[in-house]
Amino acid sequence: MSDVIDWDALHAHAVAAMERSYSPYSKFPVGAAAITDGGRIVSGCNIENASYGVTLCAECSLVSDLIMGGGGKLVAFACVDGNGAVLMPCGRCRQLLFEHSAEGMLLNTLSGIRTIEEVLPDAFGPRTLVEYAGE
Repeated sequence: MSDVIDWDALHAHAVAAMERSYSPYSKFPVGAAAITDGGRIVSGCNIENASYGVTLCAECSLVSDLIMGGGGKLVAFACVDGNGAVLMPCGRCRQLLFEHSAEGMLLNTLSGIRTIEEVLPDAFGPRTLVEYAGE
C-alpha cells in the first residue's frame, strides 16, 4: 500500500499545517497530515497555551479535524517539525493515532515507512476491545 501513497503530497500538507502552528512558548512548530480510508486528507498543528498542560499537539488537532470532518480511519500519516523534517510522534500521540487508525496504517518515520503496529507494538485499543468481546 505504501507505493500508492503520495508521500510528497502528504508531507506538503503536514508542512502547510505546521505553518499555522501557534507555538509562541516552545518555538517548536509541528504539523501533521493523514489520509483517511475514504481518501480525505486531514491535518493539524500544535496549539500552545500559557498553561502548558492544556497545549494541543498536532496529532490531537489532526484527530479533531478527522472527527469534525465526518470520521473514518487513518491509513497514512506524516508529521514534520518547523524545518519540514520528519518528526516521530511521541508515545501518547502514537496511542491517539492507533485509536483512529485502520489496521496497518502507515507512518513516515525517521527510519522509513512503518506500520502503526510497528511503532506501537502490543497496543491496546478498539480492535482489542472488539476481540475481547468476541465480535
